[in-house]
Amino acid sequence: MERIIFYTLALIIVVFAIASVSSRKMLRSVIYLLFVLCGIAGFYFLIDYNFLAAIQLTVYAGGIIVLLIFSVMLVHHIEMELEVVKKARQILVGLLCLIGLGVFLITIYTHPFVVVENQITTTTADIGYKLLSYDDGGFILPFEVISVLLLAAMIGAIVIAKKVGSE
Repeated sequence: MERIIFYTLALIIVVFAIASVSSRKMLRSVIYLLFVLCGIAGFYFLIDYNFLAAIQLTVYAGGIIVLLIFSVMLVHHIEMELEVVKKARQILVGLLCLIGLGVFLITIYTHPFVVVENQITTTTADIGYKLLSYDDGGFILPFEVISVLLLAAMIGAIVIAKKVGSE
């Protein structure tokens, strides 16, 4: 049953990823990206990483997609169509993707993967303590730096939107 769910999620991710990069409408591309991110959260649920799946859904599928939709609405007309790339560039990108896929498959099939049993269970409380800890191995400093970075990005987005609207 897990194998069927895995292949279904993989198919959903691949189809919507291709649809996301090949759609000429900006808003549709963002919506397709939403489905890709939800499929990745499904992978996390499948391997029993519930906390990471919840973060994937709330931060990426929730917050980032809403931010992208707002940026599309602020910067472009909502039904704006993207330009079509020349055939030569499409063929070049396709060949580069096939080369990358070949390197990936060769690496995967030649590497001897070993299954490691994990005896340590991490609870959500442990993750929260590590995120907000001042001790060695704590993540309070990167947590605060990221919050300042996001604040700067929001102020920059407001300034850019204000300049475009006032002209």
